[in-house]
Amino acid sequence: MSEELQDRMRQAFTDETFEILTALEASLLQLEEDPGDTEAVSSIFRAFHTIKGSGAMSGFDEVSGFTHDIENVYDLVRSGRVLPCRTLIDLTLSAADLIREMVLNPHPGEYGYQEQTASILAGFKSLSPSDEGRKRPRVVLPPSGLNPFMFSAEPGGEVTYRIRFKPVKEIFLSGTNPVLLMRELSGLGDCRVVAHMDDIPELDELDPEACYVYWDIILTTSRGTDAIRDVFIFIDGQCELNIEVVDDGESDLDTSDYKRLGEILIEKSELTRENLEKVLSEKKTLPLGELLIDEGLVDRDSVQAALAEQEQVRLARESRLRAEGISSLRVSAGKLDRLVNLVGELVTVQARLSQTSLRSQDPGLISIAEEIERLTAELRDNTMNIRMVPIGTTFSRFRRLVRDLSQELGKAVEITTEGAETELDKTVIEKLNDPLVHLIRNCVDHGIELPEVRAAAGKKRKGRVHLAALQSGPNVIIRISDDGAGLDRGVIRRKAVEKGLMAPDESIPERELFSMILLPGFTTSENVTNVSGRGVGMDVVKKSVEALRGTIGIESTPGVGTTITLSLPLTLAIIEGLLVEVGGEMFVVPLSAVKECVELGRDSARRTEATRVINIRSQLVPYIRLREQFSMDGDRPEREQIVIVRQDGQKVGFVVDKVIGEFQTVIKTLGRVFRDVTGVSGATILGDGSVALILDVPQLLEVVGKRGGD
Repeated sequence: MSEELQDRMRQAFTDETFEILTALEASLLQLEEDPGDTEAVSSIFRAFHTIKGSGAMSGFDEVSGFTHDIENVYDLVRSGRVLPCRTLIDLTLSAADLIREMVLNPHPGEYGYQEQTASILAGFKSLSPSDEGRKRPRVVLPPSGLNPFMFSAEPGGEVTYRIRFKPVKEIFLSGTNPVLLMRELSGLGDCRVVAHMDDIPELDELDPEACYVYWDIILTTSRGTDAIRDVFIFIDGQCELNIEVVDDGESDLDTSDYKRLGEILIEKSELTRENLEKVLSEKKTLPLGELLIDEGLVDRDSVQAALAEQEQVRLARESRLRAEGISSLRVSAGKLDRLVNLVGELVTVQARLSQTSLRSQDPGLISIAEEIERLTAELRDNTMNIRMVPIGTTFSRFRRLVRDLSQELGKAVEITTEGAETELDKTVIEKLNDPLVHLIRNCVDHGIELPEVRAAAGKKRKGRVHLAALQSGPNVIIRISDDGAGLDRGVIRRKAVEKGLMAPDESIPERELFSMILLPGFTTSENVTNVSGRGVGMDVVKKSVEALRGTIGIESTPGVGTTITLSLPLTLAIIEGLLVEVGGEMFVVPLSAVKECVELGRDSARRTEATRVINIRSQLVPYIRLREQFSMDGDRPEREQIVIVRQDGQKVGFVVDKVIGEFQTVIKTLGRVFRDVTGVSGATILGDGSVALILDVPQLLEVVGKRGGD
């Protein structure tokens, strides 16, 4: 096998394993909440089984062997021989962390991960029954030089199988529950199960400890026969198991062109061809299945199983036809970023083409420019959609964080989520992880009280942290709330006075008081712990959110809890903006913040010059002059424009010379020289090649607030 192919296989295994481990953590935490959740147990078992097989195939032998032993333990959990408990969950989470490390760094040293794996496996062994001697065979690697893909247990397409599962009557005595096996099979794909109950004797002859039922299962899956046999591997010899392929997933036959009922029954040896021909020759009007049942040639369950097979194959083929030509492809983030950059350049060139065509007044060129504009907009939207991922992938990681942190602090805390399907640009989600970690840690450490304190206050002993996300226009709103003690206004005020941030007798709005916890070095903790107390967490949150061009708001009620609201743009690459002119220079105001534009005449400007407040429909709105803000020379025009923006419920006006109109803005980052300029968040290239600065609305609003306070 070539080195390049090996590297590709290892990278594919790494990506797949990280996805599986994320889902594994969710299943483990679900099992901890509900120890009787058999589906969670099956999901955990399948996760380790998949990592084991893929690891052996991709050269991660140590990972494969380690997960093999853990898989054995969870088979005991499935059979009821090991009960789920806190120790089991802790060990499995530690094992998942170690697997992640083993995949990231497969060659840590001379002895590998022997010490860590031995310690974890010893913990698992202590939970296993002392007489447990049964071991599953380890994965055997293919001989060197052979194509490992030939040994994959997961074929590429969906295959439909006919499975006959007939356990021995004594199956219950071994502690096996056939219903759980059926559920695990259903986890492999889409399946239909028909139970045969004709062998159940009369009540006076029935042995309550015997199993008289057997099953026909029609399963459509891409997992292969090995995955099916793995479901029954521990009752080998205690059942009759037949697995046949009835649709290979590659047939070009029409959905209705499948075996007839009689052919299926003959194939299963439940009907002879002579009896079928005899029934068909009678030319009765009843359906064939009813005729066969009436003649006593087959039982009703066999007919139902054959009909289920016909229906399952039909649905599988219809699904295959609908999905024909549709597939998924894993693409590196770097390639996707490059595509977005190219689309951004294309948007800029398209703007230049549109301007050139309008100046030329050439109908043919204008028509071409309009067509290019339409195609560019469609390409831009599709590219942006590719970058959008559900925020639930980030939310799910925090269940583990809350669990571990609450144990460390001796608190009982649960985490709930809402709006996990809300989508955000992948870049925003990546940069959002650290701020959310800080906020959730603060909720658990500062917000949620100890169980005894909560009980004394009449609350539930278990606290709650709630994560919610929703889309609001071009922004996504994320709320992190807890039902804890709330922010202590007295402590915040005292700390602010100690740091010289306010006078002892000064009165400030609650919103401004709460915002002080976002300042560098500000903390209400008296002691420094492993979790908090250094005054850097909330400062990091503020800087990270502002770097994402977002805003942060804080609300708190004593004894009820605290809610922190983040407002973030859907994407950081391309935004809709309002192009304005000031002193011959162009600026862009994010259109999501713009509410309206009003005219400011010379007389109105003279009357409001002292207060810098204008009356708009009986509402007083403060304004700032961008000309003065950026120290721009030149005479003001006779009639200026005020762009009214709204942020966090606050309205402010920006006075500009002229409003040009809406503009599709491709955001470019500023160089080091201009990075710290107040009121500017980036730049964009206009159609004529000139540069326009993008206004940072939150920063400019802070300027207005400070001037108002002065």
